[in-house]
Amino acid sequence: MHVVTLTPGTGNFFCGNCLREQALAVALRKRGHDVTLVPMYLPRVTEEDERNDVPIFFGGVTCYLEQKCACFAKMPRWLDRALNAPALLKLLARFSNMTRARELGEMTLSMLRGEEGRQAAELAKLITWLKSQPAPDAIMLSSLLLVGLARRLRTAFGVPVLCTMQGEDAFLDSLPEPYRQQCWQLVAERGADVARFVTGSRYYRDEIRRRTKWSDDRVSVIPNGITLDGFGPGTPPATPTIGYLARMIEGKGLGVLVDAFIELRRRNKVPQARLRIAGTTTPADARYIRRQQEKLAAAGLGDAVDWLPNVSRGDKITFLQGLTVFSVPATYGESYGLYLIEAWACGVPVVQPRHAAFPELIEATGGGVLCEPKNPASLADALESLLLDPARARALGAQGRAAVERDYSAARMAERVEDVLRGLPAAR
Repeated sequence: MHVVTLTPGTGNFFCGNCLREQALAVALRKRGHDVTLVPMYLPRVTEEDERNDVPIFFGGVTCYLEQKCACFAKMPRWLDRALNAPALLKLLARFSNMTRARELGEMTLSMLRGEEGRQAAELAKLITWLKSQPAPDAIMLSSLLLVGLARRLRTAFGVPVLCTMQGEDAFLDSLPEPYRQQCWQLVAERGADVARFVTGSRYYRDEIRRRTKWSDDRVSVIPNGITLDGFGPGTPPATPTIGYLARMIEGKGLGVLVDAFIELRRRNKVPQARLRIAGTTTPADARYIRRQQEKLAAAGLGDAVDWLPNVSRGDKITFLQGLTVFSVPATYGESYGLYLIEAWACGVPVVQPRHAAFPELIEATGGGVLCEPKNPASLADALESLLLDPARARALGAQGRAAVERDYSAARMAERVEDVLRGLPAAR
């Protein structure tokens, strides 16, 4: 089976969706399928080698210009190639925060209109290129925000279109009105062109169904998985160590964790405890990170915290293996949290808020404990309980590791996706 996956890139940092799509593609190939990953908007940043002869479609600069003026849909080919050069897109990705909320709303609405939007010329280019490649048996969209492309892709190739959903509600809800309501309405309408939706948790399935009114049989729940190569328990650290691995932003709960760590050290029951913070950072995050560092310095804890931005895959595994307990206390409705699977793969227990997909994952794995959302004192209580009981912490981490090996590997994810693909109407 030949599967084409359209997957937006970030240009300069790792994201959970990119890592998931990469791991799924590799695992499907090992099962004998041909998978073509097609980057969109910006170059993809991955942990594994990927064929680099696939052009970038819907280049971020081109889409922006077409949104501003319809004349750019007919720009000469040489200019189009220049604007979609990976080096240029990587450079401009550093300034992605410069786009205003209104412009984001207008462009999101246009993309959801698909062939009726201002980027229709980009969709035509994509279809032309795909027709020059081996014919697909199925097309996968790696984001709900791409659902506007499904209609033309389905009619152009006569194959089923799948769409994975990974937390797009937070972005859509951040759009100003009237774009927020209009975009949600278009998502619901354009969903009729998708054969099946896939998401990683029951929580997110129910959340999206509440917004769109889709029927039960439209959405399959397939837990995300990771490539387990290299992951595994490490030697327990001599110093009690709390870890964080995600983008260093407010929504991921970094500030909540910093406040909890200050409270934990103030109590002085675990006087040597350290906090290690790793993950993606962009220039747009610098001010927020600086505020957290200032809080820690004011509490006399600046030297008790390590900051490790933009770590590689190998460094990430080493980082996780050196932790006693792990927490990313996200404050929004996290649809999954791939970072939990990575922590459990290294035998590290987790402490997460009692909301979104976290209770579901902890119940399924037995790999951690829950605390109250957006509550630094409650988080400090839960972290302290595990730091003071190393045997319990190790037992929870071992349960998490066993669950990942059983249910949350990339191989298991690919097996489940394959079942969905084979259950769809016959191609062409």
